[in-house]
Amino acid sequence: MVEATAQSLTGNDFPPLKNDLILRAARGERTERAPVWVMRQAGRYLPEFRKVREKHAFFDICQTPALATEITLQPIRRYAGLLDAAIIFSDILVIPQAMGMIVEMPEGKGPTFPHPLADPEDLSRLKHPVNVDQELGYVFDAITMTRKELKGEVPLIGFCGSPWTLMAYMIQGGGSRGGFHSAKRWIFQYPTASKELLSRITTICVDFLIGQVRAGAQLVQVFDSWASELSPHDFQEFSLPYLCIIAHRVKSGLSEVGMEPVPMILFAKGANYALEELAITGGYDVLGLDWCIDPLVARHLVGDSVALQGNIDPDILYGGKEAIQREVKRMCASFRSNTTDGPKGWIANLGHGITPGVSTEDMGHFLSCVHKYSRQGDEVV
Repeated sequence: MVEATAQSLTGNDFPPLKNDLILRAARGERTERAPVWVMRQAGRYLPEFRKVREKHAFFDICQTPALATEITLQPIRRYAGLLDAAIIFSDILVIPQAMGMIVEMPEGKGPTFPHPLADPEDLSRLKHPVNVDQELGYVFDAITMTRKELKGEVPLIGFCGSPWTLMAYMIQGGGSRGGFHSAKRWIFQYPTASKELLSRITTICVDFLIGQVRAGAQLVQVFDSWASELSPHDFQEFSLPYLCIIAHRVKSGLSEVGMEPVPMILFAKGANYALEELAITGGYDVLGLDWCIDPLVARHLVGDSVALQGNIDPDILYGGKEAIQREVKRMCASFRSNTTDGPKGWIANLGHGITPGVSTEDMGHFLSCVHKYSRQGDEVV
């Protein structure tokens, strides 16, 4: 277990980076193989994670830098040499918490808001403005500690949820397999109040991501996990503008404090129809793909303007080693066929997060197959 010390939380004298593959791919450089990481790679499929959870509540881990660091490092240790990035252990719902909402994580149930937003008058319940350093400083401390504990093995990714996705949770009261009817009622019945809430969340996202980079994050990702709930028209009105604001303001905000912008990744699950516009106007360096679009089609839509991340179906990890090898080989061939002189790069990943029932052995096999087949023939990606 990592122990917190005053020294580990001060200063930015980070160890030199030994593996910059994902940074080069995110910048669009040709790489000797595809870098690979997995969304939710530090999570319930790992027995070492479950052991920590036996003694600590989910959000207690998020809010305790030493515990968050320990969890972040677990997959890096287990899959030494196979993962090309760590992602800080946290949750997108720390932003609603910072706004004053109660968020619970009952075992086996998923996130729950006991008192969701019912109508526009409830906006008065939210903290505004939010002091991100005060409310979310524990995430910054965890990032700094983790960056030092990684000892330069791989880069560290920070993240936040998108304004629409966070708004959906805040109004719906949690995840919903039956649809976000309450959240969508807001955008149709209360469009002005919806945009006010989205703007408030956007401001916090910007400050939060800038703070994460200043604390040591070397890439950041925005998760629009519920983009699929919006029609193309509604995505254009209630998600896309705020996503664009985040990317542009984070980059300009870092420049204003004398820092080089870091690569920014957007994963808008289910919004493949918007890839072309996101590549042109979004301001992101990398666009994440879910498994419902062929990489050839995605590259045709975005051209060489951005890097791509993804996109194998997460459930392939339940298919056994032969199926994993077959599908990884197919995925690699599809992404590789997009390469021409000077294209943007490719970061291998699942098309969504890894699920709890996956075996650690099959996860390792997936990573090994990416290493093998993304460099097949001694060509570059």
